[in-house]
Amino acid sequence: MKYNVKYLPILIFSTLALGVVLGGMLNFPNAADFSDRNNSRSKLNKLIDFIDNEYVDDINTDSIVNLTVDNILAQLDPHSVYIPPSDQLEVVESMKGNFVGIGVNFYMYNDSVAVIRPVENGPSAKAGIKAGDRILYADKTKLFGRKLPSDSLYSKLKGTVGSDIELTIYRKSEGKKLKVKIKRDVIPLKSVDAALLLSDKTGYIKINRFAETTYREFMAGLTKLKQQGAKSLVIDVRDNGGGYMEEAIAIADELLTDKQLIVFTKNKNGNIDKTFATKKGSFENGNVFVLINENSASASEILAGAIQDNDRGTIVGRRSFGKGLVQREMDFADGSAVRLTIARYYTPTGRSIQKPYSKGNEAYFKESEARFGNGELYEKDSIKVSDTLKFKTKKGKIVYGGGGIVPDVFVPLEVEHGNESTAYLLQSGIVGNFVFEQLDKNRSAFKGINFEQFKTKMNETDLYFNSFQKFIFENGLDLNFGKSKSLVKRYLAAEFARQLYGESYYYEIVLKEDAMIKAISKK
Repeated sequence: MKYNVKYLPILIFSTLALGVVLGGMLNFPNAADFSDRNNSRSKLNKLIDFIDNEYVDDINTDSIVNLTVDNILAQLDPHSVYIPPSDQLEVVESMKGNFVGIGVNFYMYNDSVAVIRPVENGPSAKAGIKAGDRILYADKTKLFGRKLPSDSLYSKLKGTVGSDIELTIYRKSEGKKLKVKIKRDVIPLKSVDAALLLSDKTGYIKINRFAETTYREFMAGLTKLKQQGAKSLVIDVRDNGGGYMEEAIAIADELLTDKQLIVFTKNKNGNIDKTFATKKGSFENGNVFVLINENSASASEILAGAIQDNDRGTIVGRRSFGKGLVQREMDFADGSAVRLTIARYYTPTGRSIQKPYSKGNEAYFKESEARFGNGELYEKDSIKVSDTLKFKTKKGKIVYGGGGIVPDVFVPLEVEHGNESTAYLLQSGIVGNFVFEQLDKNRSAFKGINFEQFKTKMNETDLYFNSFQKFIFENGLDLNFGKSKSLVKRYLAAEFARQLYGESYYYEIVLKEDAMIKAISKK
């Protein structure tokens, strides 16, 4: 496949923005069942019956209904959406924070299911599954040499707690087939990727979304960091598209003092619901920094807005996405659901950070891409704010509404020598694919070395940098990394660390030269 490098930043940016779309759909309070209180047949129902019974050709009326629902919701706002049953199950699992399965991270390599890494202490790890293993059969179902859709593949590996599955695997490192019996169990889907020390006194927590388990995961990380001596805290919600607002509120409560306003919502009737911090905060003192970027949305913006408006900490990065709408989920009997906007939320100073959507959904989501063109990803002065939407915190700091959270400390897109294509490429799935293939060729090159030895090895060699440059050229991307060598080597080493040692090791390497972390160290 050939890629047009001119459009690469936007293509990769769009994949990152998908998280904003999904997270944006999920900024809602507790779900509620949908029930039809009107027993009279609607015109739409009658029309569907007419088509079912009288129309000359056979028509799938379910698809007509779905299309109708989509069209109706498209007239409302970009975050009121219909979720079909097939998608709803996946979203529910993601936001619930766990699922029942065998516990492997896998990659479709050529025509087979290749294990990247078994989940630590999960069923597969306990059964002896190793990184690099190919899963050939799940019980008697053949998984290789077929183009199975992801949902079909997942369904073969998932099941009920305690149920057995027999996997036939090929272990490349030993050149033999094995049969492994695994008992399925609950597998956590972590929403906190890392909780580590940046220095002796500064802790760092990375939140990838706000799921049902996020507050609990955050508190576990915070407790560990405090025990290790952390006095300052960096909360990273870059590329976090949102989720449950209650989880963001609970985290804000840990950082704010009693009776400080966290957020308030207003519905169509003008009813206002305010949420205040309580006395229970476990990190009410000490510096707080929140990292945001153009893909930080909804619940991420609630957290950042609460910290900024209460003068509690410093917001670092680039203007956030700009979603200030609250959804409620209403379920249908067939397993589908509609997420309907039921209120707007406001930060403590009273500002709405919802960006305009009057020009339609397509223009709304492409606004984030337009930030490349208007220069605001590179220069703070290019951020367009309205004086009519100016607000003041209690300490007199000026903050703005009308389209995202504007950071206190602006950090441009991490670009070396003006090559934004490289910057976005390094955060895409291409790097993960390359690293897996390199490990698959010679996993023994890293056998028996600890993390410190690994870092030394990666710093001293250009082998993988040169191989990655060749890999990119062979895949039709005209990108020369000569002027971005240190950046590329850092992200390659980080991805190797993730696949060899685990998620937190990725951040331990990447954050060493991270532009936003450097900006914090100067404060």
